Amino acid sequence: MQEPVDSSPAADAPDTAAVPPDTNGARPAEPRDGGPRDDGQAEIDRLRREVRDLRGKLIAHPLIAQAQGLLQERYRLPDGAAAFELMKRCSQQHNLKLRNLASAVVSVPRPDDERGLWFPGRAGRTPPPLRFLPGHRPDKVNRSTVLKEVLHQALAFTEAPMGDLQTMEPSVGLRMEHHSGLSEEFLDFFAVVEEGTSCSLAARRRARVVSDVATDPAVSEPSREMILAVGSRTAHSIPMLSAAGRVVGVFSLHLPRAGQDLTRTQADALDGLAAQAGRWLEWHQRTVLLNALEDLHHRGRTLRGAPSRKRTE
Repeated sequence: MQEPVDSSPAADAPDTAAVPPDTNGARPAEPRDGGPRDDGQAEIDRLRREVRDLRGKLIAHPLIAQAQGLLQERYRLPDGAAAFELMKRCSQQHNLKLRNLASAVVSVPRPDDERGLWFPGRAGRTPPPLRFLPGHRPDKVNRSTVLKEVLHQALAFTEAPMGDLQTMEPSVGLRMEHHSGLSEEFLDFFAVVEEGTSCSLAARRRARVVSDVATDPAVSEPSREMILAVGSRTAHSIPMLSAAGRVVGVFSLHLPRAGQDLTRTQADALDGLAAQAGRWLEWHQRTVLLNALEDLHHRGRTLRGAPSRKRTE
């Protein structure tokens, strides 16, 4: 079967964890001198969010454009807009981000035109259980819900004031998915990570990494400066692995004191959480994502067989 290829918190800390996050998962800025939040700072934060969103779109745009070109050629579509509409419909139908579907279109070997299916002979897979999401059917739960809950529970287990979760995307690296307690500058800087951080090291080693941010030689100087600026002194990065040991993502917890370790109970809980999430994300990639590609192929073949307006005019 053809499948996507690989190249997708401290008890004595300031009580920022009790402050509700905004819609992007970041905590509001602290009041200055005990007074109301500075309007100028609020505007700066808003502009930074806009810049980060724009940069995210700029990163995704070449990937989506490449997928459009492939689909336009493959299904003889009249233009890139038709290819974009095809991807958009399939991403909505299967509750996938357009970026993730485009990444799969680009990275998965193209279908054999002699066959009606992109993945012939593919057997159905039973989704692994999600014990940290009781009451949710693992075959029905949304991917974003799973990722958010992983980070939420990791923060709760450790009482860490800050954390982030990234997923591995082919040809891109670790991409930021969810976060809590981190500054806009931090999120902008680490929107995509390839190396120079504890999370990239955890992904490479496929094991939990504890990093003394100020002294760890594996952390690049620009990354060190940015991580220290948010008040992180110890970072714990835990990889989420598939059953075969493939890295599908990493979540990191940021603690305010140097040398701040986790208890054995906390470490075991995080390892179990990462194992469940990793196996489920692998199932999602090999089931939901491939279903979406199969649907896209079916729709594309239908469009290819239909007479175009240009041909009939």
